[in-house]
Amino acid sequence: MFGQIPHEIILLFMLYAGAAMMDAIACVYLLLRRGNAFASDVTPPLRLRRWTAAFFAVLALGHVWYLPAALLTSSEDINLWMLIGGLLDCLLAFPLGIVILLCMLQDRRRPLWPVWVMVSPLVVGMAVSIAKCSYALVPVLNIYFLLLGIGLVVYMVRAVRQYGRWLRDNYADLEHKEVWQSFLVLAVILLVFGIYVSGSDSLTYEFIIQVCGIVLVCYLLWRVETLSDLSQSVEQTAWSLAQEPVPMTAVPMTAETTTPDDIGPLLQQYCVDTKLYLQHDLTVAQLAQTIGTNRTYLGQYFARQDTTYNAYINNLRINHFISLYREAVAAQRPFSAKNLANDSGYRSYSTFSLAFKQRMGQSVTAWMQQSAE
Repeated sequence: MFGQIPHEIILLFMLYAGAAMMDAIACVYLLLRRGNAFASDVTPPLRLRRWTAAFFAVLALGHVWYLPAALLTSSEDINLWMLIGGLLDCLLAFPLGIVILLCMLQDRRRPLWPVWVMVSPLVVGMAVSIAKCSYALVPVLNIYFLLLGIGLVVYMVRAVRQYGRWLRDNYADLEHKEVWQSFLVLAVILLVFGIYVSGSDSLTYEFIIQVCGIVLVCYLLWRVETLSDLSQSVEQTAWSLAQEPVPMTAVPMTAETTTPDDIGPLLQQYCVDTKLYLQHDLTVAQLAQTIGTNRTYLGQYFARQDTTYNAYINNLRINHFISLYREAVAAQRPFSAKNLANDSGYRSYSTFSLAFKQRMGQSVTAWMQQSAE
């Protein structure tokens, strides 16, 4: 039997089966594994994990659905089979890809039902095409998909920029929190779906689809497992806002009399002098509580200073690094920039290096060489 099937079809069949197995394994991993195989110190968002597992399950079922198509000989049967597969993709795979992108943005819990509203014209169009067993509506659906993709890109650009500002206003450490990589996810999803809806009977087209799908699965699995869960921090921030100023017995001022004008001296006393800024993952809500105010007043203070919370903490940490460096040089003690960065509150040297260059206008190595002259 297999001797009568072209080798290309057999290879494509194996590729589909391998991709389906890979999707299924990734789904089971996200659902059942409690630990994190990619970054042991990161706890990914449970909501994002579950939606991504659902996406992988849909991809696996989709591959299983398309497998028999390689063995069909009737063009009418093939067309009907592919149209039904297209309907399932429009109803499940593409919307779930968008849902994953939205779940990566943890500044607020966005409603997900509009996603299925947006793709409903695609679903209806594919259903009509199945009923008529015709590709006549496919060009129109391709145009709608293109417009939907453009709208999605515009929305995600705006949403990710807002999310980035929210991170810088609330977190001192951005490791495992930023999601600009979601643009890459979006690009891959649109690329795969765009190639898919363009339609082609060539084996090259089928191979491209499968390779893009495998890359997407690998990337999504890594991205989901290396993104920190910020839901607890969001709840803490919301609680802080709801409580208004939080009185602290250590602060020589009542919460009711604390104003944005009082915050500068309080930051000096309870953040700078105590070196609180060296604490990893210090949030703006925690700092506000420590100095006896709330996030609103603290945010207003940083806005008046034309800075962000993240920039403020980075500035203190880099000043601390410079102080440690000069002390080590003066005492002729052996040191490394990485160790000094860690002692200055940074877990990641790459994060420190980027912050240092933004602050000093040159790399750490260049600055140290210049300082040694």
